[in-house]
Amino acid sequence: MRKFDFRNIKIRKVTVDELNDKMLLANLYMTQALTLIIGIIWVLFQGRNPLSFFKLPIDSNFLWWGAGLAVVVLIFDLGISRFVPEDAADDGGVNERVFGNRAVWHIAVISLVVAICEEILFRGAIQHAFGPYWTSIIFAAIHVRYLRHWIPTGLVFIISYGLGWIMIQSGTLWAPIIAHFLIDFVMGCILRFRREEK
Repeated sequence: MRKFDFRNIKIRKVTVDELNDKMLLANLYMTQALTLIIGIIWVLFQGRNPLSFFKLPIDSNFLWWGAGLAVVVLIFDLGISRFVPEDAADDGGVNERVFGNRAVWHIAVISLVVAICEEILFRGAIQHAFGPYWTSIIFAAIHVRYLRHWIPTGLVFIISYGLGWIMIQSGTLWAPIIAHFLIDFVMGCILRFRREEK
């Protein structure tokens, strides 16, 4: 049996166009798994139980917080897209590639996985340590594909701050998970059906 030689691993920057669909999805799911693992470890180091995030609150106010923020973000995003040139909001085609050819059920799965994994790390762990402002700066910086343009970077920061704020107001991680899921799901469906129309 041949041994695997780590010295032969070569790392190079690739564009989204160089990835086939399977590699793109593998990269997406591996990134989210890593995000989830880091979030859980960070929460454990804080002496907290990550399973407590999934305890449903007694009242249903968190649904209104999550759905309300999602509606505000979607209206604002769709409104601003009418006035901002497409190249000013370009993410390098990543979102188009991720969502453009997916079935609606797969868009929902991707949106749910991303919402849970990212909210555990950012709102569950990082916000607990640094507060919503610094968490939002880190969240915007992590979304590197937007950093070339100030409008999407600013929107990501504002959305992240909103997610942190509704978590504080609702007292549960479920509110930002719901908002994050709805935003990604609706935007993913818009990308998918817009591509179908073309």
